[in-house]
Amino acid sequence: MSSERKSGTEWQELLRMAQGASLLVERVRIPEKGITVDGPFVLPQLARLTLEDQIFITAFLRAHGSIKEMEQVFGISYPTVKGRLNRIAAQLEFVENNPAPSRSEILERLNQGEITADEAIRLLQEIK
Repeated sequence: MSSERKSGTEWQELLRMAQGASLLVERVRIPEKGITVDGPFVLPQLARLTLEDQIFITAFLRAHGSIKEMEQVFGISYPTVKGRLNRIAAQLEFVENNPAPSRSEILERLNQGEITADEAIRLLQEIK
């Protein structure tokens, strides 16, 4: 059994044992690089999902988001697929990848001449 396959199997068993309880990783090792990092690490959101939900999301991605294909693969109805996706989505926090600037950031950019007063006013009004 390859080390990748073995670690995947171990991960599945770990998720089963945890039964939805939170996991805290305290050591990460990258053997190929000779790097080990010790300390408490919170798992990424997707890794915190149950194994069944991870399988469901993986299937959904492989189906390119096709609910019709998910119905066929899992033998469940459209409302069941939608309900499960909504339940999983509710467990995931949306991470803004382009957050609106704060008031202080806008004023700093104005102060440094990066934006005009009109641009600063517009950005400040968008915050409200």
